[in-house]
Amino acid sequence: MCGIVGVLGHHEVAPILVEALKRLEYRGYDSAGIATVNRGRLDRRRAVGKLVNLSDLLVHDPLPGKAGIGHTRWATHGAATVVNAHPHRSGPVAVVHNGIIENFRELRAELAAKGLSCETETDTETVVLLTRSYMDAGMPPRAAAVAALKRLEGAFALLFLFDGEENLMVAARQGSPLAIGYGDGEMFVGSDAIALAPMTDRITYLEEGDYAFVTREGVEIHDAAGRPANREVVRIQLDQTRIEKAGYKHFMAKEIAEQPVVLADAVKHYTTGGRLNLPQGLDFSGLDRLTLVACGTAFYACLTAKYWFESLAGLPCEVDIGSEFRYREPPLPANSYAIFVSQSGETADTLAALRYAVRRSLPSSTSPRPPSRARRMRHCRSSPALRWASPRPRPSPASSTSCFCSHSRPPGSGAGWTTQASRSIWPISPPCRG
Repeated sequence: MCGIVGVLGHHEVAPILVEALKRLEYRGYDSAGIATVNRGRLDRRRAVGKLVNLSDLLVHDPLPGKAGIGHTRWATHGAATVVNAHPHRSGPVAVVHNGIIENFRELRAELAAKGLSCETETDTETVVLLTRSYMDAGMPPRAAAVAALKRLEGAFALLFLFDGEENLMVAARQGSPLAIGYGDGEMFVGSDAIALAPMTDRITYLEEGDYAFVTREGVEIHDAAGRPANREVVRIQLDQTRIEKAGYKHFMAKEIAEQPVVLADAVKHYTTGGRLNLPQGLDFSGLDRLTLVACGTAFYACLTAKYWFESLAGLPCEVDIGSEFRYREPPLPANSYAIFVSQSGETADTLAALRYAVRRSLPSSTSPRPPSRARRMRHCRSSPALRWASPRPRPSPASSTSCFCSHSRPPGSGAGWTTQASRSIWPISPPCRG
């Protein structure tokens, strides 16, 4: 998990990018970097370690420009080095990336045959080189970025910046979240609403497969098929204490200290007059079994939830590791729920397990058409208690747990959603405070 941010502004963007990256540092702190376009010239600065190292570098080697992108990295492919730090650049294009490009080895071999060799150990560099190859062939920046996107496999949020283009960013989302922020003659892009909160309260969340051309005048969004798409603009309200560390040394310490408040808020949200009031259609009373699927610390949270479900509700519950769930091909019997939990909402194995559960069966012919995969999987993250939510995404705090609920039915009757009493029940994600 990494954090990305982009700004097309009226003022110098380097300090704005650094401040936004501070709010995203919980997403990665192996390295950080920014790139800007100044008087038509693309340039970048990168540093290993925490963001303060990049700040120090910019003091001694400033990076001017009013258009820029930034990145804070949690290393996956390649060690935490300056060479592997984002933004990656080749010729006229720079890119920041959150996610994993699964077919990067095949793309590397193809690009090497064209004389474009990699300098880093990262999967992201293939995106840069691929885009450059299209630009070298005569494509303009927008077309080159879209052509590169069509070749990528995996999960990613991407942000492109181009030499000579001071009023253009290209953003794309597939499997990793990305938000567009609207200002007064300014535009912003971020992995999370919290990165953009001090700059704007108007946010559009890209949906699965979307790509967008961002200028200071606005944004032009296209869906996975290349058709113009209208995405809702939502107003966000975030308490500043939720965005910052609030005096704590790091976000984990803040999360631990916030546990009583988070749990109280979760209970309060779903109680009315002292009685439990779950979202319409969510009913655990008729279930025979519950399956919880997660990885890492979310898995440990599920172990606690298992204890609660079994001891308090008398509901049999099992916990599965997300990376093993789909390979075991577990049965998903009738009258059961499967809940998929992720702290970031981006855990690849957990999302793959969710998709497996959905694929196990098709929607019932008597049921209304389910929402799109992006709609089903859209989430809101709520720190770190396991909670249920409205389907509309809302701003998330710096640390969080996302829940995706999949109703399990026999083959042919629906998984990922179901029908009860002629009503469709969508997977539900948790509400946020604020």
